[in-house]
Amino acid sequence: MSEERTIRVEALTRVEGEGALHIRLHNGNIEDVRLSIYEPPRLFEALLRGRALEDVPDITARICGICPVAYQMSSVHALEAALGVQVMGDLRALRRLLYCGEWIESHALHVHMLHVPDFLGYESALALAKDHPDEVNRGLRLKKHGNQLLDVLGGRAVHPINVAVGGFYRLPRKEELTRLIPDFEWGLQAAIDAARWVAGFDFPRFDEAYDFVAVSHPDEYAMCEGPIRTSDGMVIDADQFEKHFREQQVPHSTALQAVRVDTGQTYLLGPLSRMNLNREQLLPAARRLADDLNLEHPCRNIFKSIIARSIEIVQAYEEALTILRDYRPAGVPRIKYEYRQGEGAAATEAPRGLLYHRYGVDAQGLVTEANIVPPTSQNQSQIESDLRNYLPALLNRSDDEVAGACERLVRSYDPCISCATHFLKVSMDRGS
Repeated sequence: MSEERTIRVEALTRVEGEGALHIRLHNGNIEDVRLSIYEPPRLFEALLRGRALEDVPDITARICGICPVAYQMSSVHALEAALGVQVMGDLRALRRLLYCGEWIESHALHVHMLHVPDFLGYESALALAKDHPDEVNRGLRLKKHGNQLLDVLGGRAVHPINVAVGGFYRLPRKEELTRLIPDFEWGLQAAIDAARWVAGFDFPRFDEAYDFVAVSHPDEYAMCEGPIRTSDGMVIDADQFEKHFREQQVPHSTALQAVRVDTGQTYLLGPLSRMNLNREQLLPAARRLADDLNLEHPCRNIFKSIIARSIEIVQAYEEALTILRDYRPAGVPRIKYEYRQGEGAAATEAPRGLLYHRYGVDAQGLVTEANIVPPTSQNQSQIESDLRNYLPALLNRSDDEVAGACERLVRSYDPCISCATHFLKVSMDRGS
């Protein structure tokens, strides 16, 4: 007699977006795992064609309300490459400061409100807050600091409007940044305490031979600039991305997935990849913390990405404080440039991983071509692979337990599904 079991999670909680996960078993063996993203594509690349290049940062910011800075920074770097513009000195430091704000607000949100409940057995952050009010309030305060920085530097906390090709539209006054220093001094210690807290959780056993991919830089923990590096030793410039990484359509999803061109295999982006590839570039407090917490190097357990993410909050506070203390407004907010026909590409590190942009522009300053590859869409294939390898240890559990375990693994990626375009209903066919 054949037995068929179907597991459905109508809406995955504590992630952004919608989609479905289908699992098919035959005689106790896993036959198919499909991450089905079914929302329609958002077509931002098409929206950009024919627009003035100055419009691109504000339009691409709308791709994500949680990490708009990543889209703005990637777009301005790519457009500046096309125009032959290089931003240095104080303007470059302010861009890194803006990126620090985004890492803080995004990471703090995910760690405290979306991910910690999985480890402590709560269905939501509201339930968590009843028993752990101090920790939840700490997380909310950390997130607020990130948003305050975005507000000062970007003009507003969500979808900032002050980022411009060549720099910024307006430079902040010294007092606007100086008044943030006491909060950020508190936040640095609070972030260290939060990292020590999460490092003490019980983590599922799961060890994968990931191909780590991240932007890297010899002199700093990479955010905005540097070549793309992989754990098998490849180092390439951002404009070579499409020669080495290929997007592909799969029948069960409206979102593109990605693989390495040379191997056809999946790869991992995000805090765990950055920590494994760039740990030597961490600032002193973050580096000491990583050592104190005994985070494996390399760490291959995706569930421990919450530790890497928490260490990156410390890193962002540490760097932000240095820039806040040293800031002296001087010079012009933007570098002048002339329109020219060309093409430019850039990769930066969004909170969830490497984000790639490429643009073509004409001599009138109009966009002729655009290609945007978000980190979540690149991670989709890796999520499927992780689920496929994690499921055998779960198959003797109930349907609800299997579904819950799959959700917890997916949340370890902090997927921004609408950026990839979206997530999650789970169905499981156990067959005969």
